[in-house]
Amino acid sequence: MIKDDLKNAQIYYGISENIRAGFEWIKNNDLKTMNNGRYEISDKIYANLQSYITKDDAPYEAHRDYIDIQYMVIGEELSGVTDYSNCAVTEEYNKEKDIEFLKNMSEEQFYKINEGEFFVFFPTDAHKPAIKVDTNKNVKKVIVKVRV
Repeated sequence: MIKDDLKNAQIYYGISENIRAGFEWIKNNDLKTMNNGRYEISDKIYANLQSYITKDDAPYEAHRDYIDIQYMVIGEELSGVTDYSNCAVTEEYNKEKDIEFLKNMSEEQFYKINEGEFFVFFPTDAHKPAIKVDTNKNVKKVIVKVRV
């Protein structure tokens, strides 16, 4: 897992050309005014721009085929993060949606993401996104999916 501010994204460009392209797409679009929805970036990268109300709780999730770049456009939220090996499967892997749901079997650690910051979640990172900080609030976030 990586947590940082978008102004530092270039530090992570060396991980892969597709991660670089994902960050460049975030930087080159006015996400605050764009409509929610799916945006194709390349044959290996797409983005889901979404607005929602943060939750009291959520299950952990993990992905096998994609890395998530989760960038907070407006608002703030918490995400629980743990190693995949610390979890038990609660809903089997769905290949079509590239997601499985999990229960964390270890101590939980939460990280706050503020407007202008991002997480990068790799397949070994089980994560529990969209959790309220203090109260449930409206947020806007983009999740750029980068094929592994």
